[in-house]
Amino acid sequence: MDFSLDPRLAADTLFAAQFPLCEVRVMNEARYPWLVAVPRLPDAVELFGLASQDGEQAWAEIQALGALVGGLPGVGKVNIGALGNMVRQLHVHIVGRHEGDPAWPGPVWGHSPAKPYGPDEASVLIGQVAALAKRF
Repeated sequence: MDFSLDPRLAADTLFAAQFPLCEVRVMNEARYPWLVAVPRLPDAVELFGLASQDGEQAWAEIQALGALVGGLPGVGKVNIGALGNMVRQLHVHIVGRHEGDPAWPGPVWGHSPAKPYGPDEASVLIGQVAALAKRF
């Protein structure tokens, strides 16, 4: 069975890069630097359900993405989460936060309607993710 991205993830995100294991996407929400890492493994639902090697690779990619987001201007905290209540396909959110952001100190999920990026506004973040992917 081939990997297929859940249509809800595809609709809410912008493609950024392919890492060795994960497809990395930018959440189309301009108020937060927000990445979504999706392991390209059919039927993957939980991180703990991954084979050992896949789990290690996923964590290495998530750590690198977290460091990237954490190093962005204005980011004071990085939230990493794999909820899967609405979209069962395994995907990990990496969200840059700062005191005073629109959802602070609560979670970003369901806080308010998304503010989508304008034309080319996500290109810098997408470029940073793509450059990181080339180093993997």
